[in-house]
Amino acid sequence: MIYGQPTRRLVQAGEKDPSTPLRAGLAHARHSIEDGDYDWACFADQQGAEKAVKAIFQKLGGDAWGHSVAALLEALPQGNSGQSAHLDETLLDAAKELDKHYIPARYPNSHPQGAPYESYTQGEAERAISNAERIIRYCSGVLAEPVGDDSEAPDSGGEDDPAVS
Repeated sequence: MIYGQPTRRLVQAGEKDPSTPLRAGLAHARHSIEDGDYDWACFADQQGAEKAVKAIFQKLGGDAWGHSVAALLEALPQGNSGQSAHLDETLLDAAKELDKHYIPARYPNSHPQGAPYESYTQGEAERAISNAERIIRYCSGVLAEPVGDDSEAPDSGGEDDPAVS
């Protein structure tokens, strides 16, 4: 990770619902599933989750580089908003599954044969949406907290949270 000054805000300060801009990737993924573009759905979900975690770094005054959602989650600073100590294994597992879609969903030479669209299934795309929703739900909880609030960790993105639909 390289930390520096943010160059472009993913979420604007004071935004009523900080998850609104983060949901665009989920909407794209859902449209892609409807169109049968399961490879693009998986990639859009990975990108949406990546942007959500990077928004936390921006909120804290930094900028994170890299594309691994799991590595970004694990690199969240201790204390203040985004306590990485409160990440549960299922959230990290969801991130690791999404990380697997970053390259293979786009490049034909990452598969034994054929184009990515021939290798991805509707079930994989639906699992990717579910994984991205969990991560965005977690990040939305962090983004809604005031900076410097060490009280309680946000919800780890469990399915019973209605924040992401």
